[in-house]
Amino acid sequence: MSGQRIFALIDCNSFYCSCERIGQPELKRRPVVVLSNNDGCVIARSAEAKELGIAMGAPFYQVREQMRRSGVVARSSNYTLYADISNRVMRVMAEMLPGIEVYSIDEAWGDMTGIADLEAHGRAIRQRLAREIGMPVGIGISTTKTLAKLANWAAKKWKATGGVLDLTDPARQERLLRLAPISEVWGIGHRSAAKLAALRINSAWELANFDIGTLRKTFGVTMERTARELLGVSCIGFTQGPPPKEAICSSKMFGVRQTELAPIREALAAYVSRAAEKLRAQGSLCQTIQVGLQTQLAEREGPRFCETITLALPAPTNDTREILALAQRGLGEIYRPGYRFSKCSILLMDLCQPGEVTPDLFAPQPRRGAERLMEVVDQINQREGRGTLHIGRVPAAPAWAMRRDMLSPRYTTRWEEVIGVRG
Repeated sequence: MSGQRIFALIDCNSFYCSCERIGQPELKRRPVVVLSNNDGCVIARSAEAKELGIAMGAPFYQVREQMRRSGVVARSSNYTLYADISNRVMRVMAEMLPGIEVYSIDEAWGDMTGIADLEAHGRAIRQRLAREIGMPVGIGISTTKTLAKLANWAAKKWKATGGVLDLTDPARQERLLRLAPISEVWGIGHRSAAKLAALRINSAWELANFDIGTLRKTFGVTMERTARELLGVSCIGFTQGPPPKEAICSSKMFGVRQTELAPIREALAAYVSRAAEKLRAQGSLCQTIQVGLQTQLAEREGPRFCETITLALPAPTNDTREILALAQRGLGEIYRPGYRFSKCSILLMDLCQPGEVTPDLFAPQPRRGAERLMEVVDQINQREGRGTLHIGRVPAAPAWAMRRDMLSPRYTTRWEEVIGVRG
């Protein structure tokens, strides 16, 4: 395998639930679920909760009694905690690998090219993450991303692997491909799996050895690429980071219905601030925004309302203040009294990179020092915790905030919530 690129997929086990357990040792062996915004639905389950039959996406009110009888612990979504733990996990990976590509909040591709003992190094990463952070992970290693993803699935499924599986050997690849159902192949959804089953393709091995021309004609180039990757032909390269998003949205359900314009303006200010922060993080500028306002679509206590407005910015910008001023104007145009609103949203569109768009000579000039100001705000919030510096319109304890009745402490990012130890 001299000179051949080696990929590793490092995936945190039941990430949200594992984050909750890090600071709460009493939850280690108890079934745990994490709920969506406003404690609505189950969005994460520990292995113990899965064994009890708690379904992903189940409305909390429907499974509350079942969970109570089975001793399942429910926690509200604690995104501040999850983001901080994710950053710590990624830093450890970056220190132990030549390069990483963050794939999502709980998984990343690692470049293991040139490492002599792949399995031993994978176990060293796994042990360090468990020791320093308390995060359990599964690690799959192979010669293509698709094979590494499949190896990761096997590392989690079979305890004999110890959570790490080196799948660079062709003989081992064949054995796993014959065992793996087609639904476990990266990128194969329910609909694709059903279509493949109609062609009598039920395993990863059968897909890898099916006629390439028929796959391309029936499913397109993406399925052809997947089949080639399963055969060990690398078609999906390694990058140091994800491409910039083409649009950025920030939106949450209100904790309680809102009827007045003032608190909705506060919520919109908070959402714009978060969206602009993401915009600057990827080095982009925004040219167009869309503001949305709606009632609950299944509202039974009043009339329904759902409206959006799209507005163009005078010039591409990532200045929170410029975007917010336009967003507030748009909100004022679509707001109507007499409704019980459940949600507002901001969508940043027509994103571009600095220098990609020819500036308009007649457009208003950017505020002096705006770029530096936004940079300082982001630096302080990264160091001291999100929201340390924020738009003055956003109150410290807003009435529209998400309902999170079972929120765990943010013990890694808030001084007042740091875990105390008694001597």
